[in-house]
Amino acid sequence: MGFFSFMTQEIAIDLGTANTIIICDDKIVVDEPSIVAIDRRTEKMVAIGEKARQMQGKTHDNLRTIRPLRDGVIADFNAAEQMIRGMIKMINKKPRLFPPSLRMVICIPSGSTEVELRAVRDSSEHAGGRDVYMIYEPMAAAIGIGIDVEAPEGNMVVDIGGGTTEIAVISLGGIVTNKSIRIAGDDLTADIQEYMRHQHNIKIGERTAEDIKIHVGSALSELEDPPADFRVQGPNQMTALPIEIPVSYQEIAHCLEKSISKIEIAILSALEQTPPELYADIVNHGIYLAGGGALLRGLDKRLMNKLNIPFHIAEDPLRAVARGTGIALKNVKNFSFLMR
Repeated sequence: MGFFSFMTQEIAIDLGTANTIIICDDKIVVDEPSIVAIDRRTEKMVAIGEKARQMQGKTHDNLRTIRPLRDGVIADFNAAEQMIRGMIKMINKKPRLFPPSLRMVICIPSGSTEVELRAVRDSSEHAGGRDVYMIYEPMAAAIGIGIDVEAPEGNMVVDIGGGTTEIAVISLGGIVTNKSIRIAGDDLTADIQEYMRHQHNIKIGERTAEDIKIHVGSALSELEDPPADFRVQGPNQMTALPIEIPVSYQEIAHCLEKSISKIEIAILSALEQTPPELYADIVNHGIYLAGGGALLRGLDKRLMNKLNIPFHIAEDPLRAVARGTGIALKNVKNFSFLMR
């Protein structure tokens, strides 16, 4: 048996719409954008992760860049399988006589259907997974933040990822109420593209919109420590001549208003369904924010003013889910909420 345990490799995968993180031996070994570049003629993968992201929006007819996940679920089965396989190869760079058999824990959105779960499981097994366990994202985020998920008290986690916003109340190692909405980072990026087109007559790609969100994205139009304006270059839609426009954080706060309101409504709706005893715990502990969306300036303050409940941002919100998945991997036998 010793030989077989030597041949088994344990990895935890946070398979996100925007980024995929892999943890092996308690270390983050892969942290790459969830994107692959595929040759149209051979259907073979040409680049993966950051290299493929640099090609995004710049490819010729024979190349296409694909984001295999949309709204937190697998949209392109073949590309997802190639991406998981390619990222696992990044860990095992040395050639081996026998590839190791993999034990994986993968996190999935809490609103996933049976079909979506099946797609994740099949992709993982095709990529070499022998034992595949799954964990719901808000549960992984809670473990990553450091919450004792098996305690008899209520904790609420809001995980704003790339494709979905997961809101869950966790108690006694289970999810009591959950709400999964498909409004998240990608929708905010699309809002910015739309706004720039309507307001400034300038056409920008997904990558530029993402840069605007990172540099001047805000949930409040009044910030104590405002970022400097971000300069955007692109073609004028009417004349096709190049123009440069400074974008301020107030403008972005205004254009993201609608999507952020939907997230607020979803949090309220999840709170409405929460049993009163757990509701009291949540008011005392506050609500935890995780995922890349938690980095949006002023979001915690805005939600706090709206709901009168304190909001805490996880210390490394982008990696909270991945860390929790890594801890779940070490405790596969003890955590009853892991799904086979």
